[in-house]
Amino acid sequence: MRRLGLRTRVTAAFAVGALLLSASMALISYDLTRRSLLDERERAALRAAYFDATVVRAGIDTETPNVVQVLRSLDTGGSRRPVLHLDGEWYARTADPGTTAAIPVELRRVVTAGKPAVQRVRVDDQPALVVGVPLSATATYFEVNSLRELEQTFQVLALALTTVAIMVAGSGAALGWYATRHGLRPLTAVADAAEKIAAGDFTARLDPATDPDLTRLSSSFNQMVDQLARRIERDRRFAADVSHELRSPLQTLAAAASVLARRREQQDERTAIAAGLVADEIDRFQRLVNDLIDLARSDQPAHRAPVDVVALARDACRALDLPASIVRLAPEVSATWLVERRRVAQVLANLLDNAVTYGGGPTCVLLDRDGSAGVIEVDDDGPGVPLEDREVIFDRFVRGRAAHTRGAGDGTGLGLALVAQHATAHGGHVTVTDRPGGGARFRITLPESLT
Repeated sequence: MRRLGLRTRVTAAFAVGALLLSASMALISYDLTRRSLLDERERAALRAAYFDATVVRAGIDTETPNVVQVLRSLDTGGSRRPVLHLDGEWYARTADPGTTAAIPVELRRVVTAGKPAVQRVRVDDQPALVVGVPLSATATYFEVNSLRELEQTFQVLALALTTVAIMVAGSGAALGWYATRHGLRPLTAVADAAEKIAAGDFTARLDPATDPDLTRLSSSFNQMVDQLARRIERDRRFAADVSHELRSPLQTLAAAASVLARRREQQDERTAIAAGLVADEIDRFQRLVNDLIDLARSDQPAHRAPVDVVALARDACRALDLPASIVRLAPEVSATWLVERRRVAQVLANLLDNAVTYGGGPTCVLLDRDGSAGVIEVDDDGPGVPLEDREVIFDRFVRGRAAHTRGAGDGTGLGLALVAQHATAHGGHVTVTDRPGGGARFRITLPESLT
């Protein structure tokens, strides 16, 4: 399961926190309001019941009381229903057995014992409050107060508080999103600077004055980049200096080897073979030094310009005595790309030379497109590339494909490292896969290269 992002988690935390807070406040408010309204209603019902009980006591304290008439004389409105239990008989304004049946037995017992009492019940599935007042040894007065309106008030209150809680939770989520958007802005700046540095732009820096709380982070980041840039520059300068220092003795060796090569007829067979091997190794050493010099200069971004890559690829083929017919341009793909001519020429030369030397020869150079990116594919007819080497074959410090196909003594992989560096300078990348039918396929992607 994919983990949620930081912004999503913070926003969710704000939303959940706001929801819990608003829900707690809503529950507390609902409970306090409910208790307050119920207590107030109970007090009002008690006052009304005692007043009505006084009127009923006076009305039945006669020789021939008209109980129904006395009950009808009470001003109870539509929310209170009076009931009188006198000498074992129930009396009400109208025939209503549901009301008398709703009066709990325990409440009757308590009131009959001479103690006033209150109890909440349900009458006809509606909430009600029953107040019992003892009048005499044979008479008890009950008043059933409807709580329907109060229950509706509670429902409206619960709906309102729930709506407020949801709105507060939504506001919390919006606040969390806003806070993370602005709170993570410094991290966005760090990410942007890191991307620029990864692309080779070591001038990218963070502004320490952007946020006082992040001054230490910005300063540490800038110091890290400064040290990294100095180290890379030192390594590049070292490689360039060593390469230049090697050129002079190599030129001397090459001159001596050429002298030996011109006098090959005057040498015995073993001496001639040895001189040829020396000349070949000197030539390979010179190419290695040239690759080192190019690597020392290859970290700079590419300077793009319109280039006819088809002509460039065919020139690279002719330089290695390869047929220009292996170069193919995919249908509906422009031959003119926005690239740096020198870098792309070296990419083609190194891949073709790698195919000739280690891959059994190139079979196809395809110039294609992938969206707005240009794609160069070079197929060779060699043994292929082991799976474990495909991710690291273009690493600058890896010996490369030659180390796995001809033994540890052949090649250095610097040519392929240059391919990767030149592709990176264009903002692209290089991959290697198996070619259908055998061999390897090298694929170079150069973003935004097609005109």
